Amino acid sequence: MKVFLENGITCLDLHGERHPDVENLVIDFVYRNQDLIPLLIICGNSQRMIAIVENSLEINSIKFSSPRFGIIRIEKI
Repeated sequence: MKVFLENGITCLDLHGERHPDVENLVIDFVYRNQDLIPLLIICGNSQRMIAIVENSLEINSIKFSSPRFGIIRIEKI
């Protein structure tokens, strides 16, 4: 899991992560960094990865948007 700061926004890069691990990584990242919202999650071009991330956020009632394909922006918990 690669977490970094870009243009003042904390980002999680999921490249190289296994699909079964993604849900826990995403929720852990969001709650650990909730005081820094907005957050970005970089999913890449995998539609499956995007779907896993969006589903895990929806299940946890976390508000998000998708400013570009493969990028998810956490707006509110």
